[in-house]
Amino acid sequence: MIVRRFATAAALAALMTVSACKYEDLAPENAPLPPDLARAIQASSMGVNSPILVRLFKEESELEIWKQKTDGTYALLKTYEICAWSGKLGPKQKEGDRQAPEGFYTVTPAQLNPKSNYHLAINMGYPNAYDRANGRTGSHLMIHGSCNSSGCYAMDDEQVQEIYTLARYSFDGGQRAFQIQAYPFRMTPKNMARHKNSDHYGFWQMLKKGSDYFETTHLPPNVGVCERQYIFDQTAETVAGLSPAGPCPTVEMPHVVAAKHQADQAAAEEIAARMAPSEFATSTTFSYRTGQPMTAEAYAQEQHRREGYDRDGKRIGGRKGGSIFSLFE
Repeated sequence: MIVRRFATAAALAALMTVSACKYEDLAPENAPLPPDLARAIQASSMGVNSPILVRLFKEESELEIWKQKTDGTYALLKTYEICAWSGKLGPKQKEGDRQAPEGFYTVTPAQLNPKSNYHLAINMGYPNAYDRANGRTGSHLMIHGSCNSSGCYAMDDEQVQEIYTLARYSFDGGQRAFQIQAYPFRMTPKNMARHKNSDHYGFWQMLKKGSDYFETTHLPPNVGVCERQYIFDQTAETVAGLSPAGPCPTVEMPHVVAAKHQADQAAAEEIAARMAPSEFATSTTFSYRTGQPMTAEAYAQEQHRREGYDRDGKRIGGRKGGSIFSLFE
């Protein structure tokens, strides 16, 4: 423990030293963590190089970074407001539909892209085994800089700088891959009730099992695919040996996870029973057809952009949110 604390203190001191240097001499992919964020990590019983996990929520337009603590569990480090995502609630189905993915994805060091056209980028790993088993297509789905999306999750440049750097530090610390959990909305009973009439409700119920596991244990679930479905909570060896189209093993949720899942399901049904028809969420009928002209009206319909930013990630009436130098002002 003493050695670990010394290493954390040394890493923080190194960050503080670098922060006094000339940032114009640093490539964005090699920039240090902002000192305030490094201090927050240390104050939260985390290490600057400890593993991370990412959660995305479309309806709330939020991206969360969770980081592993010294006891092995994960705690929320920071929540970022997504600058733009395109499409509508629901998974990506095919190349060119401009839908942002939903599901469970894995990011390795090779998926960090320092040469992106959008400051920095992280390839989400779409399509994964579930997507491929269900005939879904697409490529180059990213978390990237700017405030314009064609199926990606766009962050302003300051945000993507921090997220990219946190990922790089975790890989430097030995994490081989981190998990991205991409959801249509926060999987609360109220939200599940609001969206129960969606064509995607069955898919979202499946994703909720993974969400319940993480929220209950604060540990990343082992994610497998069999019978063209996600399964969670099994051993790493079990999920690694599965065939995406093959049979599933007997799945048993940990008792505490099963209890939450059942309680939330009952609560969602009770809430839905009390709701007026007007209270249920309605799905937009907009659908982008590959190859059609992207008119201004169509673009506005499918682009969910943070207020006060233009498509380049520049603050309207203010400075650009993208220079790495602004992280240390």
